[in-house]
Amino acid sequence: MQRQTLVVRTVAELRKVIRDFHAAGDTVGLVPTMGALHDGHIALVREARRRAARVVTTIFVNPTQFAPTEDLAKYPRTEAADLARLEEAGCDVLFAPASTEIYPAGFATTVSLEGPATVGLEDRFRPTHFAGVATVVAKLFTQSAADTALFGEKDYQQLCVVTRMARDLDLPIEVIGVPTVRESDGLAMSSRNRYLSPDERAKAPLLHRTLAQIAAALLGGTDVRSALSQGRHAIAAAGFALDYLEARHAISLAPVSGLAEGPVRLLVAARLGTTRLIDNIAVETSGN
Repeated sequence: MQRQTLVVRTVAELRKVIRDFHAAGDTVGLVPTMGALHDGHIALVREARRRAARVVTTIFVNPTQFAPTEDLAKYPRTEAADLARLEEAGCDVLFAPASTEIYPAGFATTVSLEGPATVGLEDRFRPTHFAGVATVVAKLFTQSAADTALFGEKDYQQLCVVTRMARDLDLPIEVIGVPTVRESDGLAMSSRNRYLSPDERAKAPLLHRTLAQIAAALLGGTDVRSALSQGRHAIAAAGFALDYLEARHAISLAPVSGLAEGPVRLLVAARLGTTRLIDNIAVETSGN
């Protein structure tokens, strides 16, 4: 029997529900999202369901992680459809607060970041983004008092930032990364994919194919600089506007010059038309 998902709008309501869960001896898994849910999000919910007795999903389009050049108003908001998907996936609670509930009048505190938030990847192109992400995630962690929180590996730098923040601030929650969910042609699932034209959608999987080719080249003995150079050329030749294509240490996100400095993660961000796509993969060596 499909369970009904309880929708709560305030922090006070959320805390009461979580207290009741914990009083009953139930563990709680948290899945933070901005809505417009796709199969990648649902995979997080199902993994949370596997790991915890109760699952709380949040939908909050966080204004503080949008740059002035990014259109907050155009971000897709599909709560009714999202709720139907959450109920089918077995989510217990949807926390969908208004912006004023998260950032009330006079709000004046943010999380200050270094480490994996300042390594010249997403932060180079969206310099205020991770401060907004970390601040809202820290609030969601404390508001929910969840035992675990699940994030997709597609936003890999974000996963590293949130993991480091929870550890550095001694937040009593385990952050878990869940592998990227992909379309049948390899394209990483993303709410942004809906903005691709048919021609752009046909080209988009080249990002993942290029990452896989670079990983294979590195494992075959090609040096990092040459492999990345070839990949950058292939991406640009296909019509993408490349922001970055990098080989980084999988935990610190520091640049690496060879697999011996690993574990290694390949990360890419590029624009196709008006849509910005990101992706990443691990370079799987026998030592990983």
